[in-house]
Amino acid sequence: MSDFFAFPTVNSWEEDVFQLTTTGIVAVVVLMAACIVLALVLQPKNKKGKKFSTKQLTFSAMAMALAMVLSMIKLFEMPMGGSVTVCSMVFITLVGYVYGAKAGIMTGFAYGLLQFVVDPVFYSIPQLIVDYPLAFGALGLSGLLRNKEWGLQTGYVLGLLGRLFFAWLSGVLFFAAYAQGSGMGPVMYSLAYNGSYIAVEGVITLILISLPPVNKAIISVKRSLME
Repeated sequence: MSDFFAFPTVNSWEEDVFQLTTTGIVAVVVLMAACIVLALVLQPKNKKGKKFSTKQLTFSAMAMALAMVLSMIKLFEMPMGGSVTVCSMVFITLVGYVYGAKAGIMTGFAYGLLQFVVDPVFYSIPQLIVDYPLAFGALGLSGLLRNKEWGLQTGYVLGLLGRLFFAWLSGVLFFAAYAQGSGMGPVMYSLAYNGSYIAVEGVITLILISLPPVNKAIISVKRSLME
């Protein structure tokens, strides 16, 4: 890998990894901006045939900012990555819930890159792609159920399952060695490890967004953003 974008180093576990250079970080930020632009292009139209460029840009930016801030408030942190945060993932699923799966996935993709820029260390390009843009982009799958009954809750669960799938896949493909000594194979170990913290945050968030005042407030916000 060219030292122009990233250079080899060693992490706290004495593992060989790569870290982005300043040029690499700038390249990722440009890619983030491209994702947001694409999300705007893919946005649906309202009943009057107009798109929501300004509203969606503002809402998506706020959702990413809130998700990032809350992701730093960790109720519990796993020893080898992953944590239970204060409902950080729900804000990305809300973009899908309001504007549809395409816009939600691209916003999640951009948010994943933002998460990566905060700590730009990775093992390989495939691992980077699976753990960041794909894993967080999957949260936007919530948009597939946006107009269904209980679409807020079921959409959130769908997005969370997408996030879990890519976290599980990363564990199987790139971190299988961590399963040694656990008594489980990589497939079950990755599912148990990643499912534990994702499920806990998921249950907490589902309870909160299902509270009548919160649920009504979110639905009201959705309606106002679609006008």
